[in-house]
Amino acid sequence: MPSFTFLSQQEVEAIHQATLRILNETGVILNHAGGRKILQEAGARVKNERVQLPPELVEKCIAQCPKTVTVHGRGKTGKTLGDGTLYFHNLGGARDIFDIASGTQRNAMTQDVKDATRLLDALPNCHTITPFFTPSDVPGPLMSLAMYRHALPHTTKPVHGPGVQYAGEVKFVLEMAALLGTPREVLTLAVSPVSPLTIPGHEVEAIIEIARAGIAFGPLPCPTAGTTAPLSIAGAVAQQNAEVLAPLVLAQVVNPGLPIFYCGRLAMMEPRTGISVWGGVELALASAGTVQIGHRYGLPVNVYGFSTNAHTLDIQDGFERGINAAIPALVGADELSGIGEMEAGVSGSYAQMVADNEFAGSIQRLRRGFAVDADSLAVEVIDTVMNGTHNFLGQKHTMKYLKAGEVFTTKLAERGSWEQWETAGKKTFGERAQAEAERILREHRVEPLEDAQERELDRIMAAAEKELVK
Repeated sequence: MPSFTFLSQQEVEAIHQATLRILNETGVILNHAGGRKILQEAGARVKNERVQLPPELVEKCIAQCPKTVTVHGRGKTGKTLGDGTLYFHNLGGARDIFDIASGTQRNAMTQDVKDATRLLDALPNCHTITPFFTPSDVPGPLMSLAMYRHALPHTTKPVHGPGVQYAGEVKFVLEMAALLGTPREVLTLAVSPVSPLTIPGHEVEAIIEIARAGIAFGPLPCPTAGTTAPLSIAGAVAQQNAEVLAPLVLAQVVNPGLPIFYCGRLAMMEPRTGISVWGGVELALASAGTVQIGHRYGLPVNVYGFSTNAHTLDIQDGFERGINAAIPALVGADELSGIGEMEAGVSGSYAQMVADNEFAGSIQRLRRGFAVDADSLAVEVIDTVMNGTHNFLGQKHTMKYLKAGEVFTTKLAERGSWEQWETAGKKTFGERAQAEAERILREHRVEPLEDAQERELDRIMAAAEKELVK
């Protein structure tokens, strides 16, 4: 992989030291007495609801974390974050679905959770799956659980659990995961602290429950520079780092050695409106910095990849998601999110999922770079051609490098002449992606769960409804 960095080692260390000051001097708000007591007994100082974490406690907890995180699917396939491979997964939790064919948007439903999962199951460059849509046809307290329940039957790939906020959600997700295997092997869970520097009581309880169960945990702060974090990228990254490390410390105190994957979702404020910008080039810079900080701790890092504020598959969409994926990929991200994302995470589309699958292949090719050695330099091949056919097409060397993937082969991008494009109906990239999505949804089949597993999922959902929906 090409070596590419934005921050020097000294700058990474400066952000780390600033983070330690934030945690030690400013601290984090925890309005949960039990959580404060756990941290205080581990060496933290408590002032009212503010918990200050001394540097030695933070450093100790970071050192306890494993260097990799592995999650398995029911197809016995596993992905190990931190093994040097770049993995991709989809956006999770979009509210709306965009239909490129009609140009309209609607609220997502339970069927969309199922269809999106089945489509992502068929896309080779989507390596793990997060339940994509928040279905509007289920009660709010059941939304995260419904996302997970309706994703599981429609893929054999590893499934990241949905973002959770409550210990009750964790309990029921664990029951569902147990139908596939050992929960700590088939499940990961994320919790998003509230920026700036706040972990609400119900999230403290969820983190404690996750840690006690031994589930790989991703602290997932989502600050917006200029509104819930400093506008300077360095300051926002330092605050985001503190918002990752505070839940990490809590989880490690509860269960030393718990697997942690380092997540960052720093976006920027649009100065003219105040909204969160996911498509600007600043996001690529912030994601690159996040990768370098997470790797300073030896942790696998998951950041934004395919992200945009665009509402349709247009030139803005392509440019923003391309640059925001390429930069952190080259810096060495372990996992990039965002397959299918549109409109700053508010919506997604099936066409975008298919398009991003192809974009991910291009990003993988970009990150691989190219070899420079005696064989690839091809001096003898050039000599042979110049003294013979003057054509490289018939050379074994050409076929070797074609098979090795020296040239990424696109299925959706237009590479023909105007006449060929016109004859084929002048279809755009987005239209071809939509057609491919429709084909996959017609044809792709996933091995179903056993009937007993389906019944048990329904039983768990019924129990959750009785307990969580008031």
